Amino acid sequence: MTEPVIRIEHLYKEYATDAGPVPVLKDVGFTVMPGEFVAIMGPSGSGKSTLMNILGCLDIATSGSYSLNGADVGALTRDELAQLRNQVIGFVFQGFNLLARASLEDNVALPLIYRGMGRTQRLARANELLDQVGLAAHRNYRPNQISGGQQQRVAIARALVTRPKLLLADEPTGNLDTHTSQEIMALFAELNERDGITVVLITHESDIAARARRLVRLADGRIVHDGPMAQAPSAAAVGAA
Repeated sequence: MTEPVIRIEHLYKEYATDAGPVPVLKDVGFTVMPGEFVAIMGPSGSGKSTLMNILGCLDIATSGSYSLNGADVGALTRDELAQLRNQVIGFVFQGFNLLARASLEDNVALPLIYRGMGRTQRLARANELLDQVGLAAHRNYRPNQISGGQQQRVAIARALVTRPKLLLADEPTGNLDTHTSQEIMALFAELNERDGITVVLITHESDIAARARRLVRLADGRIVHDGPMAQAPSAAAVGAA
């Protein structure tokens, strides 16, 4: 039987404040199987950013369980979490997070340094990914020499360079215009459909989420909908319920 890439059960997360603990996620549970394309949506304060940080092993839950690619995240040390992130997850953020003084190929190759890979191999793999996102001819450019959409393509190439099991994208089109946003989402869909890469996308934009095949909607720290995108209710309908 195929193992889920993500399995979350009874996840609870709270933050300590001067006024006492504030719950952010409340009894959240779902699985993501290999090859799925899932959008996570919710209004500000719904807990989606906290959930993304937990999924990315950048934060830990207060209680509950999280299994990533078969590994019990709660049982791992900080070093083991860092290794798991590098081996399993590719991150794409709203801010492109590229090194301004490094070439595009060096930006893409950066995660491979932590794999101990030699420079020749790193650059060969980086250029393979730059070619895949249509930027091989720009490999010696700096980030400020290309457009925002091209920078996000570089960030996607960097996320894929380690051959991750899971691509986590946090508001990846937030800094892009509508046309460029659709181009980036088409690239995500292609990677999912052609290469079978599991994609989990955080977004507040319905037209961006519509590219996914499944929607998980959060409200007040709880899942209020989880199902095929084609059957997803509107945000207004969820609020009315």
